[in-house]
Amino acid sequence: MPKLSIITITYQAEAYLERTLKSVFEQDCAAEIDYIVVDGASTDGTLQIIEENKKQINQFISEKDKGIYDAMNKGIGLAKGDYLLFLNAGDTFATATTLKNILNELSAHPDVLYGEAIFVNNEGVSLGLRSEATPHRLPAKLTWKDFRYGMLICHQAFIAKRSIAPLFDLQYKLSSDINWEIQVLKKSTTILKSAEPICHYLMGGASVQNLKRSWQERYEVLKSHFGFFPNLLNHGIISIRGLIFAWKKQGKYW
Repeated sequence: MPKLSIITITYQAEAYLERTLKSVFEQDCAAEIDYIVVDGASTDGTLQIIEENKKQINQFISEKDKGIYDAMNKGIGLAKGDYLLFLNAGDTFATATTLKNILNELSAHPDVLYGEAIFVNNEGVSLGLRSEATPHRLPAKLTWKDFRYGMLICHQAFIAKRSIAPLFDLQYKLSSDINWEIQVLKKSTTILKSAEPICHYLMGGASVQNLKRSWQERYEVLKSHFGFFPNLLNHGIISIRGLIFAWKKQGKYW
């Protein structure tokens, strides 16, 4: 059975980290993973929480970084598994049997395994499937070209074979994950959709808190992959689709 490296990035995460750790540790196959925690030199109670759970963490570092994607690159550098999954502080697996299902699906040795994410708020209350709470519908057969209208799959529900996974491009501070997923998919030949949702995704990350800059970065990322004029047209479609979706949701995007 392939080995999965699960990487959790933390910084000042004492309010949310325990739920993530508990979710990983309660999985049926938790002993079969390579679990890595990368902390950005937190000064709150994050390190104490990690210390209390260190016996169940395979690798842990705490040092200053250049942002979340630099920390994620450190996680990739530490990983020993055949596959990579980023489950950051506040994010959790969808159920107690999700990891078992993932490992069974990875036994087919796909280059990428992807699936649904369930949005949750700070209290962990479900806000619905990402594909229902946003205009992004998850295709049964995914290709990199499906990203022409934006971030189709959050990285918490995107599992990549480590041998084809590049490092995150640090020129992007908020949208390097969409660039990373496209790069992985361009190298992939076998792409599998998970039969069940993969994670609960905590809303309100850095890209949500800095929407304008995130959108600007996304535009540049997609231009680099699709070209200037196709990307301009695609962003016109993104805008129209977003307005229609917001109108149907009575002004609420999620």
